[in-house]
Amino acid sequence: MSIPRITVVGSYATGLTLRVMRLPSRGETVLASGYRSDYGGKGSNQAVGCARLGANVSFVASIGKDDFAAMALRLYREEGIDTAFVQEVSEIPTGVGFILVDQDGHNCIALDPGANDSLSHETVMASKGAFDKSRVVLTQLEIPVESAQAALSFGRAQGAMTVLNPAPARALPPSILELADILTPNQTEANVLTGRSPDAGSDPEEVARELIGVGVKQVVMTLGEKGALIVTESSSKRIPAPEMRAIDTTGAGDAFNAGLATALAYGENLESAVHFAVITGALAVTREGVIPSLPRREEVAEFQRARAAKIPDWLAGIQASNRS
Repeated sequence: MSIPRITVVGSYATGLTLRVMRLPSRGETVLASGYRSDYGGKGSNQAVGCARLGANVSFVASIGKDDFAAMALRLYREEGIDTAFVQEVSEIPTGVGFILVDQDGHNCIALDPGANDSLSHETVMASKGAFDKSRVVLTQLEIPVESAQAALSFGRAQGAMTVLNPAPARALPPSILELADILTPNQTEANVLTGRSPDAGSDPEEVARELIGVGVKQVVMTLGEKGALIVTESSSKRIPAPEMRAIDTTGAGDAFNAGLATALAYGENLESAVHFAVITGALAVTREGVIPSLPRREEVAEFQRARAAKIPDWLAGIQASNRS
């Protein structure tokens, strides 16, 4: 079975994490424990997630020339990710994210983009080789919006399926949304995209239909422990998530997007791909840290076997090739 290629255009940032009993209120200081330094950045996380699930991955990104950048390149070598289009810039440091995680596994994150801001529209357009024969192009919004737009436009021109994970949340013009074959917001991001306040108590399907109305082809909204909602012009369907004990939800969204992109690249239809993504996202909450929590293909297959669930033919094929 041939292994499909996925192109991820996005960010890398080192994650600096603190464990707290609860997330602080405005102006409040809380005691923390368990400080650690991790690999991070939504683009990087999703690239690693896709590689672990069995795809060939090309990563288009911008990092500094510092110790954090050296960590990132070492990770990509270990995970088998193509780094030919990861540019190193000497004048700007590698991006850094600061993460607080409470005792229930919920988190809040602040990001300094650093070198990610130098990933320009021109840089993406000059990275043609990264898009060759890609079945899926996946991007996010921790890079300049025009760079994400270039990735979607180039992916569309190359015949790839385009997936936009609109995080962090920001308003986007229809000209960008129209380039996404699939949009993968959480509820907060969907609210922002439709002009609502981030914490508006809106109906997920209503919000998704507004996004369809401005040109998005298909919306896959993540609903946390409730799974995901698929909305197209003519249909909607909720995909439930398996019950899991949440330890750290930080990487769940990235694991979900990696699972979705990988299943789509292997030819699954949207509903089957979302089922797979819900599982990869659920598995990710059971461990601390983002990279340690991103599931490998063997783990997903074993989880499915334990539930007596059908394993996708392509995943079974990978398992068979691994044993031969």
